[in-house]
Amino acid sequence: MTSQHDVMMAQMVSGAGFIAALDQSGGSTPGALKAYGVREDGWSNDEQMYDLIHQMRVRIITAPSFTGARILAAILFERTMDGEADGVPVPTALWNRGVVPMLKMDKGLEDEADGVQLMKPIPGLDPLLARAKSLGVFGTKMRSVVKSASATGIAAIVAQQFEIAAQIAGHGLMPILEPEVSLKSPDRAAAETMLHDELRRGLDALTGDARVMLKLTIPAEPDLYADLIGHHRVARVVALSGGYSRDEACAELAKNHGLIASFSRALLEDLRHGMDDAEFDRTLATAIDAIYRASTVKM
Repeated sequence: MTSQHDVMMAQMVSGAGFIAALDQSGGSTPGALKAYGVREDGWSNDEQMYDLIHQMRVRIITAPSFTGARILAAILFERTMDGEADGVPVPTALWNRGVVPMLKMDKGLEDEADGVQLMKPIPGLDPLLARAKSLGVFGTKMRSVVKSASATGIAAIVAQQFEIAAQIAGHGLMPILEPEVSLKSPDRAAAETMLHDELRRGLDALTGDARVMLKLTIPAEPDLYADLIGHHRVARVVALSGGYSRDEACAELAKNHGLIASFSRALLEDLRHGMDDAEFDRTLATAIDAIYRASTVKM
């Protein structure tokens, strides 16, 4: 009998669609709520703030247009994973709609050093991964940032990503490595070439049945990551929107064959708290259709 994990794996490897990133953490939540039309005086403490962002995410994932027909997976903030939608745990609610549940599990970034921002330590990672697995989560995402073309800094970022990926895989989860290259980098193209080469070395060094996903900035040079997309150790390569508007992100994404979206702001940018349910779903469906098209129809 085919396991749920195997079904999810097949969808992630070969399904047509994209990943919705619904994983704003504490630092980015106020901005996400403001963009949604909720003013900062709309809450008085962190608990109320997190309740509001949870309500927003539940409204998104329970909208009629949010299904596995276009959306392969959704990346969740830890508190969202632990919450409920439609009267069941959020990961279950997603999979009931054909959407694979994923988890953002990093705890933010260190200060910049050597041209990069490594991930902060992640206390309690093993219990978190065990809980995610028990809730039906398929994989996890972890973000670090490249600010400039520093060979040693980029090597350190990639080494950290692969080291933690091994720990994640040990729990039977799919690691998504996200070494983001900042669009504001003064030598972005060079940084992306260095990152490509380090990732290739890391992938080539994997053993056994190890497999990962990659989440990368849409490259300045189209199809720069084509060989990584086809690498036998890579389940899927997805792209972050990185500060682009949705139109800009979709236009850049469509230049890269085999690369699919994992957008956050570009997915949610037109949604507003005050919309009625019909307008909310129409607006969400428009965004979903545009991102799906850029993920599946290439120039």
